[in-house]
Amino acid sequence: MPDVAIKAARPGSRVRRPKTYDMGRVCDADECTTVISKYNRADFCFRHRPVKYPRLRGVFTEEFQTEQA
Repeated sequence: MPDVAIKAARPGSRVRRPKTYDMGRVCDADECTTVISKYNRADFCFRHRPVKYPRLRGVFTEEFQTEQA
């Protein structure tokens, strides 16, 4: 049998570090002094973040159709 070594790594042993942003950032909204976490990529705090609606797949809801009319 030939002398062959197999090198392996344990599953999950290479954990990717979380991306961080500048520390000490403050919400961009006027007169808001909320300090944003270094792990939050947004420029606004939760209260002032623009609303994002989920992508709808399939049939539109009745509520959505009445808002569009």
